[in-house]
Amino acid sequence: MSATPSATAGQAHGTSSTSRDRTTVSVLLYSDNITVRDTVRAAVGRRPARDVEVGSWLECATAPAVETAVEGGDFDLLILDGEAAKTGGMGLCRTLKSEIYRCPPVLVLTGRPQDGWLATWSLADAVVPHPIDAVTLADTVATLARTGQSATVRPEAITDEGRPGPDAD
Repeated sequence: MSATPSATAGQAHGTSSTSRDRTTVSVLLYSDNITVRDTVRAAVGRRPARDVEVGSWLECATAPAVETAVEGGDFDLLILDGEAAKTGGMGLCRTLKSEIYRCPPVLVLTGRPQDGWLATWSLADAVVPHPIDAVTLADTVATLARTGQSATVRPEAITDEGRPGPDAD
């Protein structure tokens, strides 16, 4: 299978928890490019914010692996590379949002800042452009982790830097 888990021992998918002062999330990361996956994991880190911790990662290199994982797993956040070959993250996002009941929040990595408008079509909850800015990505992941499934960071509410703006829910 094209999915590679990178969880530490004893951690499983769907172990999202909220303690008094910290939210722990499980993240699925999709890109056909291992360099992009490594860059995203390094940028987000183990703790993208003081109150948000990434408990586990699942990396997928193909769209079918993502679909299987999302259908069978319980992820708190999906990060999809819009520039992935064969099936881009935007098309995959639209499919997941249309077909998965209670689809977790999706952050799409776009090819450039000007492609953010495409996220409206893809139904992405947030957008971060390539080249990846570590601060922007970590802030966006933390925001989505805090808001969870009930709130959406609308693409039109994303600032030029890719961060949720004041109009975000």
